[in-house]
Amino acid sequence: MDSKEIIARRVAKELNDGDVINLGIGLPTMVANYIPEGISVTFQSENGLLGLGPKADETNKNLNITDAGGGFVTVLKGASFFDSATSFGIIRGGHVNSTVLGALEVDQEGNLASWMIPGKKVPGMGGAMDLVVGAKRVIVAMLHQNKNGDPKILKTCQLPLTAAHQVNMIVTEKGVMEVVPGKGLLLTEIAEGITIDEMIEVTGADLMIYENLKTMNI
Repeated sequence: MDSKEIIARRVAKELNDGDVINLGIGLPTMVANYIPEGISVTFQSENGLLGLGPKADETNKNLNITDAGGGFVTVLKGASFFDSATSFGIIRGGHVNSTVLGALEVDQEGNLASWMIPGKKVPGMGGAMDLVVGAKRVIVAMLHQNKNGDPKILKTCQLPLTAAHQVNMIVTEKGVMEVVPGKGLLLTEIAEGITIDEMIEVTGADLMIYENLKTMNI
């Protein structure tokens, strides 16, 4: 099982029956493949879709139906289409239970940087700024380190913020951390085969260790 699948499988266990969920582009879209049995959720896309189905392939691709990242998707029975004003009314109105998105950096205060790298061409913030403020719960799903090995979880974000103090949970291939307001990051689960010392070494933030720390549930 590769790192991204581990993350997606673990995040899927955080979704509750009846939830409206927004999945960010990239790794977060994989979460839809691992929804637990007996759980029914409705996926929302900020470009104006409620009721997304699986990704489309060449046999069922409709050029007019895409997710927010421009990928071709299917829709489920009962799905609805609407304009951006309605879509962001849903988001800003607090009707999204959870948003799952990636990040360039997250820090121990729950701050998130996900949209801009100085000096590099990037696509922009998309709907992330609205989603992380409007959703009832914010889950960051990302690899623990950059390609060069530097930590993505820091004491203080160095990149421009997407939002401040909005992240509730961070899930990486190495563990699960909850943001405790005013206190910092609480490590609640750790991947099999990784020691606490190793986890601390690859994390750029201070970690509190949960007294009932357990192996990552995937």
